[in-house]
Amino acid sequence: MWQVDEARIEAIAIGAGILGTGGGGNPYYGKLQVRRLLRQGAQITVIALDALPDDAVVVSVGGMGAPTVSIERIPRGDEWLVALRALEAHTGKRATHLIPGEIGGANALRPMVVSALAGLPLVDGDGMGRAFPELQMESFAIAGIPATPAALADIYHNVVVFPWLRDAKTLERYARAVTVQMGGAAGYAFPMLSGAQTRATAIPHTLSFAAAIGEAVLDARRMHADPIAAVCETTGGHLLFRGKIIDVQRRLVAGFARGWVELEGLDEYRGTHLRIDFQNEYLIARRDQDVVAVVPDLVCIVDALTAEPVTTEVLRYGLRVAVLGIPAPRALRTPEALAVVGPQAFGYPDVVYQPLPGVYGAEHAERLR
Repeated sequence: MWQVDEARIEAIAIGAGILGTGGGGNPYYGKLQVRRLLRQGAQITVIALDALPDDAVVVSVGGMGAPTVSIERIPRGDEWLVALRALEAHTGKRATHLIPGEIGGANALRPMVVSALAGLPLVDGDGMGRAFPELQMESFAIAGIPATPAALADIYHNVVVFPWLRDAKTLERYARAVTVQMGGAAGYAFPMLSGAQTRATAIPHTLSFAAAIGEAVLDARRMHADPIAAVCETTGGHLLFRGKIIDVQRRLVAGFARGWVELEGLDEYRGTHLRIDFQNEYLIARRDQDVVAVVPDLVCIVDALTAEPVTTEVLRYGLRVAVLGIPAPRALRTPEALAVVGPQAFGYPDVVYQPLPGVYGAEHAERLR
């Protein structure tokens, strides 16, 4: 068990931004909100997955929508709590613990806001080990945990509850349509799991992992060392490219930020180009037409000097960046998971998933399973 403090929230925001692979929402607003709550005296307690009792009532909370909307329209800040209360009212059960649906981006921090506001402990784990754009891509859904009942809430506290839908993919379609009507961003609360279900399906220790990544980056900056090398050492990742952004195409389609970014190589990559497609998150990186990394492995863009994560909504011409590839968690490399989160699930029928070498988390790998 550990407490979130201001130093750790700074590190978690960096680590979650990198694990977000460009999506999950920009962590900056979430960091500011958590810091304000901590300064007002809020307590955020994080417990290990193994410490969950079987009969715990665990709810995943976070934000749904396009990252471009979440940074242009500042969240009210309690949408996620309103969604949680609506789910509790519908089911007649009170949540005892919270868990992030994804550790990437702002969705690592929004559960902390709810934890502070509701006084509920947070579980050290999540449902993705990164960020993905669609609900059926959570490890809970891949393992067959029902996605409903589920609740959404917007900045005006309008609430929509889904009592029952066939599966998470169906919920994704319905919830995405409602999110678009809510202005392109909404707070969510689902699924509701038992402690035993959470222990069996979540990817453990990912909050601690995000903090470790951020602390490695901050230490490297303080010591005038290479923060990008520090990220690779901590995550088990690889440097794929260094370059300058020369073009970005980005549009909002059906509630997603879709597009691509093109980079011109610098240093040892001079004379080559890299193109990355994204759907909220970075999906596939091609260097001069050759695929160098693809989902579910993590394709991450960071600032070339500071390793500050660069999310899809802040991509711009001229930015000097490094592109990293981090091996996916083992739970996402099974045939069952690849059917949901592999290249074909994102519309790349001819791309064969070639796993990046190494393991997710490097020296943290055993704890991350």
